[in-house]
Amino acid sequence: MREMQDWLVTGGPPEPERVVAPDSTSRVLLTVAARALGGRDCADLTYLPLLTRFRGAPEPVRRAAIARAGARSALAPSEVAEVDVEAVGRWIVDHYPRHDYPGVVIGSPHGAAVHLATALGVPWLPAAFEIAVQWPGGAVDEPARALAHGSRVAPGLLAANPAAVVVRQVHDPAGRGVLAGATITLVVRWARLPDAYRAFLRDRLAPGTPVLLLRDARTWPVLDAGGGHTFQIGSPGSGLDAGELRCDSDLFDRVLRAVGGDGTRWDAPTPSCPDAYAEHGIDPGLETSLRDWLAGAGRPLHRVLFTRPEALSAATADVYREWLRAAGKTGDRAVVECGRQLDPWQVVRAGLVPYWCESATRRSVAGAELWLAGSSAFSSVDVLPDPPGMASPVLAGLPQWRAAASFGRRRGAVDRLAARGYPTSAVPTGHATEVLRNQPYDLPAPKPLRIVDALTGLRDSGTQQGLLIC
Repeated sequence: MREMQDWLVTGGPPEPERVVAPDSTSRVLLTVAARALGGRDCADLTYLPLLTRFRGAPEPVRRAAIARAGARSALAPSEVAEVDVEAVGRWIVDHYPRHDYPGVVIGSPHGAAVHLATALGVPWLPAAFEIAVQWPGGAVDEPARALAHGSRVAPGLLAANPAAVVVRQVHDPAGRGVLAGATITLVVRWARLPDAYRAFLRDRLAPGTPVLLLRDARTWPVLDAGGGHTFQIGSPGSGLDAGELRCDSDLFDRVLRAVGGDGTRWDAPTPSCPDAYAEHGIDPGLETSLRDWLAGAGRPLHRVLFTRPEALSAATADVYREWLRAAGKTGDRAVVECGRQLDPWQVVRAGLVPYWCESATRRSVAGAELWLAGSSAFSSVDVLPDPPGMASPVLAGLPQWRAAASFGRRRGAVDRLAARGYPTSAVPTGHATEVLRNQPYDLPAPKPLRIVDALTGLRDSGTQQGLLIC
């Protein structure tokens, strides 16, 4: 009866706009990729991540307000079984205008992949999407209960979309903060090429054009809950290793306490698959399905695999520099972006070399520092931190961000607005556009990069850093 009541309230299956979590990296990247391909910037993206809201309130009050807001914006548990994943696929491809493209980039969510797609003049399509689901009575320090809740919810989604997707549930207090105790996160990965993607490849690509698959090959221990549902504690992008997610870890206890948890109550289930692909990996069924379809259509498939997101960021930045120089530009100004703080169209307009940090953790920012230290000097380096909305011992401090900016030969700057209240200040994605608009124009933009040249550049720059290109 309760499920029927929820059905009557919602009036039918939830719309894709509600299904795909607004805070998810893949949704932000899809939005900015579509704008860049259409010659638009991101100034209208004013959404503020929940973790950055309610600043100024006492911390316990702020945590409770964020949790309530997160639960209101998430799907009700009974709605999950009504999700139509094919409708989500159509919603994704409909972000792009209907005309012939010289290729497409498909794969894991990574800002450098979107920058690469922008330089190529092609769309970027995600290999998965995220759903946030209400978890009444949840707690950040009780992953076993999170798994139990997910095990009641995920089977309905899988049964309603047989063989189309698999579900990776992620419980990550370090990355999601108090929201990990108010909602559960389901990463819905395509297990086969969705019909909307097939139609896109058939109808919107010029004949014989190639497809570029970018795959995050990082591994992480997971628990196989059965039926296509797996459970993962933590994330490679959270700044903690899997081995540090223990109740006897002082660092992890400090992370939990920062988001209202208590390490002494931590009740983590034992993983059954120690070396599974992490949540941003691509399901093997999707890759097989894509390869088979392309072989039948006579289209080539190129793959780029990475086990370090920093390697793809560095190699893509190097490709941009060479692309700009080949067009007669200096390629002498760099921008270090982070998380949701990016605008590929403004980067091209200004002739900048983009390096993308996955998150604001110390490890991620250290990757940017290493790339800058090993590159020919840039005349300027602008840094756009993405405040995560919470304080945590795994985050880069402002001195580390300033150290990255200091590699600018003539000028280095950390965005003042983001720095003012870092790491809890509220900065919408559109703020990156406002910062980059102040860069001098360097038009006309170079001619679109050819995929063959991009692959050569990625191979030359990234092979020693661990990129596998085939």
